[in-house]
Amino acid sequence: MPAAIPDVPDVHGRFGPYGGRFVPETLMYALRQLTEHYARAQEDPEFQRQLHYYLKQYVGRPSPLYFAERLTREAGGARIFLKREDLNHTGAHKINNCIGQALLTKRMGKPRIIAETGAGQHGVASATAAALFGLECQVYMGEEDVRRQKLNVFKMRAMGTTVITVRSGSRTLRDAINEAMRDWMATVQHTHYIIGSVVGPHPFPMMVRDFQSVIGREAREQCLEQVGRLPDVVIACVGGGSNAAGMFHPFIQDTSVQLVGVEAGGRGSSQGQHAATLSHGAPGVLHGSFSYVLQDSDGQTAPVHSISAGLDYPGVGPEHSYWKDSGRVRYTSVDDAEALKGFDLCSRLEGILPALETAHAVVEGMRVAAKRAHDDVVIICFSGRGDKDCFEVAELRGEDIS
Repeated sequence: MPAAIPDVPDVHGRFGPYGGRFVPETLMYALRQLTEHYARAQEDPEFQRQLHYYLKQYVGRPSPLYFAERLTREAGGARIFLKREDLNHTGAHKINNCIGQALLTKRMGKPRIIAETGAGQHGVASATAAALFGLECQVYMGEEDVRRQKLNVFKMRAMGTTVITVRSGSRTLRDAINEAMRDWMATVQHTHYIIGSVVGPHPFPMMVRDFQSVIGREAREQCLEQVGRLPDVVIACVGGGSNAAGMFHPFIQDTSVQLVGVEAGGRGSSQGQHAATLSHGAPGVLHGSFSYVLQDSDGQTAPVHSISAGLDYPGVGPEHSYWKDSGRVRYTSVDDAEALKGFDLCSRLEGILPALETAHAVVEGMRVAAKRAHDDVVIICFSGRGDKDCFEVAELRGEDIS
């Protein structure tokens, strides 16, 4: 049984040795301003009332904790429950964080937000929040992800957001973040950068985790109500790691609950063929934070690959690095072929199309459940729905649905 670990981060934004701020001086004012406004908002009943109102009445929270009877029967072991973040408005967990950060943007008096996106769900959620609160919005997206996620690109533009295609580097999420950071440095006085995951400089890893922790708080309460006790295992996919951090954090001190993060195994263990940062990376600095990073022999950020645009990232949140080193969370990986099988299995057995990111967690959930007793409980964070991935899955199968 894992030991309880101290609450983090500290006042410097450090999760043990990880986290912190590694950014140009031009961004330090904005980060200090954001930290101060967020600290005040946490203690402000009116801010919390607004946040709760929009999460309930606009996003549709609480999301259900659903007993997946046919997946359970297929696995042949523990009972499998799905925390249905796919039923949120916009189809994923990303909206939880975007509503919170958009409210902070209004609180700071800034009229413009920018965001980056890989799978497109954070971009859609940012565009949604911008439309809701009357903010100007620009989203940076790698050219490869624009191709893979054209439905989400349409949605963003339909809501009045400008989508900027990034054609540099690998043309994926890492490069989109680079461009968003450059924009923010030049426009910091009137722009807030809504980072979509638990990455980046302090206070983003802490703040995004806090906004996403509604997932784990609800799941914990729902499991106690439906089952009469806490779950045995909680599983979530990990790219940057926001849905996993939000799911895990409320369970961190419950040492009887095993926590499992699932990274993208891609096409194999060779460099450039996967995005399993915690399995194959080493500590380093990426996008303003010290954490595990996939690097080459010269210390340069390595290329990555995943069938899933949302897991296609060479870093990970600093709190995940802390949890890995402490042993509190076990991290593993699922490859592209297995994720596709998970997509098919969940769709056919439950009538629920998972996002390709989520399919990674479904596969691991089935593996874990198969090895446990029937009375045990496994909760999978069902982070998003698969509508956005239908074109990509069809293309990989050689089908034309355009």
